[in-house]
Amino acid sequence: MSLWWAIGTVIAVSALAIAALLVIRHFSPHGGHFGDTSRAAGIFSILATSFAVLFAFIVFLSFTAYDKTRTGAETEANTVTQQFETAQLLPPDTGRQLSAQLICYGRSVVHQEWPQMVSERPADFNAWAVPMFLSVKSLGPSTPNQVAYAEWLSQTGLREQARQDRVHGASGVIPAPLWFVFFVSGGIVLAFVFFFADRGEGALVQAIQVGAVTAMLTASFLVISFLDHPYHPGSGSIQPVAMQRSLDRMQSAADVLHLDLPALCDDAGQATPPRSGG
Repeated sequence: MSLWWAIGTVIAVSALAIAALLVIRHFSPHGGHFGDTSRAAGIFSILATSFAVLFAFIVFLSFTAYDKTRTGAETEANTVTQQFETAQLLPPDTGRQLSAQLICYGRSVVHQEWPQMVSERPADFNAWAVPMFLSVKSLGPSTPNQVAYAEWLSQTGLREQARQDRVHGASGVIPAPLWFVFFVSGGIVLAFVFFFADRGEGALVQAIQVGAVTAMLTASFLVISFLDHPYHPGSGSIQPVAMQRSLDRMQSAADVLHLDLPALCDDAGQATPPRSGG
């Protein structure tokens, strides 16, 4: 979500609400529609408090999911780097194969899975998970370095769990019924404000009141929508920075260690056909 777009939305919606108030105010009686304004203020207080409680609950739910998604993306990237290091402790041929597959895995996350999550499509199963499993399976538990073998399996489980956390937040976590109740509650609060329209009161004062309530409600909807869709492009959205950083570290390590890694994929993580010999 663009910050300027959000600011413009709040201003535009508030301006529309103020314009509607001025029209309604023109047809309102002196003293407003309520004979007892204290009773009306009490009812409005109950409505506003109910909306505030619901808003706090939804923000807690959506922010928890947002934070879990962001943490999952970072954990997955860090685990990929750790597995790259573990691969160097395995037999050389298998270690080079796994290192190249991890780089392809990271590239596919950045260039294939991330665009899918931005468009709110479920990320496909990563095509490099199975080749890595088969590479490790070829070693078997009889590999000379049992510690590295066990550590790789443990890190694989951690990486897969972190990936699930990252993918989970792509399609939103707030159920439709909760969105419905939230919109209805906000609409009731906003509609109730217009009943305070009073032709005998200053237009500026009433415009400020309605504008403030409308701006608060609009900003509330926008912040929840942002937290519920953490991969939308714009300020604050989750980007594949951690995985890109891991790719840079792995490539730097491969250059320093002079690893002759096979070219298994292109820059986007798509598998390349094996080169024919001769």
